[in-house]
Amino acid sequence: MTSQYTIIGNPLSPYVRKVLVCMDLKGLAYRLDPIAPFVGNEEFSRISPLRRIPVLIDGELVLNDSTVICEYLQDAHPQAPVYPADPRQRARVRWLEEYCDSRLGEVIIRRMFFEKGLKRFLFNQSTDEAVFAKARDRELPQALDYLQSQLPEQGWITGDLSMADITIASFFRNASFVRYQVDAQRWPRVAVLLQRAWALPAFERLARIEERIARTPLPQQREVLTELGVDLTEHTLGDGSPRPGVMSGY
Repeated sequence: MTSQYTIIGNPLSPYVRKVLVCMDLKGLAYRLDPIAPFVGNEEFSRISPLRRIPVLIDGELVLNDSTVICEYLQDAHPQAPVYPADPRQRARVRWLEEYCDSRLGEVIIRRMFFEKGLKRFLFNQSTDEAVFAKARDRELPQALDYLQSQLPEQGWITGDLSMADITIASFFRNASFVRYQVDAQRWPRVAVLLQRAWALPAFERLARIEERIARTPLPQQREVLTELGVDLTEHTLGDGSPRPGVMSGY
């Protein structure tokens, strides 16, 4: 299948992951430049002014923000819909997607995943254990309480698989990388949704890739991805020195 799209961003990012799952479900091919957001060069800064991933390139069109990208893919490729047709349900999906992107982005990604991994490996800084513990023990349980109240006992949130389910599962994949597991007795609906989502072929295919590159230094990840059969861009935008994004966050 010819790759119409280019995706810039590392699959270990939940924002990139949710886009790649969306594309897989829709049967869309892509070329990947698997950079971390903090090592993008000046060309990356030009096309991603907030220095965030993912970026989607479709010819002359360049899109930032994972939700914008997924909504564009839904409009351009309505097969295998990931947003409901009903306006009320569609709005609900959009809200839960935004809640995860914002709140879980702060708690799971910035205060847990970044603290335990990227902060050390990219910036040679030690983990702030107090920040991590507060996120794990207070902030994430509060978010889980809310999600538990929003989910059905069984099945997908709106009946059919949607970006709400995909986004929740994408963020908790990163929580698993820092050895956090959702307590199935305290939050049974969340635990059921995660297991069901992670069993999807789209998530399983990415999980095999993620497990390999999570143990691979960033400069060697392209080589590993090539071995795994991932279609990569000819050149990378990830040849800059590590530096934070323009705005706070991941």
